[in-house]
Amino acid sequence: MSVHKIPVDRLSPEALRGVIEELVSRSGTDYGAVEASRETKVMQVKHRLEDGSAVLIFDDETETTNIFLAADPLLRTLVESAE
Repeated sequence: MSVHKIPVDRLSPEALRGVIEELVSRSGTDYGAVEASRETKVMQVKHRLEDGSAVLIFDDETETTNIFLAADPLLRTLVESAE
């Protein structure tokens, strides 16, 4: 399996937003006691990608893009297995 970290600054603003919106639309994430709007979720994810607390990953095998928290142990496993 080959995965790649995609630097967010290599995507156009439109492409980055599209990736984030797609993720948010399929996300079942719990945002706490008060549900956040779609736009709020998009901005939260974008901020995390920009500050490095989340990373954008492309998987060659499945041809999918995902976003992981930078500290996620699964991310470390995926990157190590790709090397």
